[in-house]
Amino acid sequence: MPYDENLAKRINVALKIFPEKFTEKRMFGGLAFLLEGKMTVGTINKELMVRVIPEKISHELRKNFVRPMDFTGKPMKEFIFVTVEGYHTEEQLQYWIELGVEHAKNKLKK
Repeated sequence: MPYDENLAKRINVALKIFPEKFTEKRMFGGLAFLLEGKMTVGTINKELMVRVIPEKISHELRKNFVRPMDFTGKPMKEFIFVTVEGYHTEEQLQYWIELGVEHAKNKLKK
């Protein structure tokens, strides 16, 4: 699956507000952004994929433009897809990125 290069550029720009260094890695047929090896957000086709901490996942899945990340018929734990309507503005995109970074930092604490 290809990924949205424009979205990848937007993510790169948005990540610059964080003091940490992020890396890029091809994952799931798309492009993911990692913090110390932990995935935060990424893009597959035109969708934004986001890792979300367990305490927030059910709340986020109630939004119209969000669905579970599902490749095999079974949703992947702590992963969601967000359609274009959900990350259209820079403020919306930043919201999702902050959720993804929160997830990675939470994993790094363990």
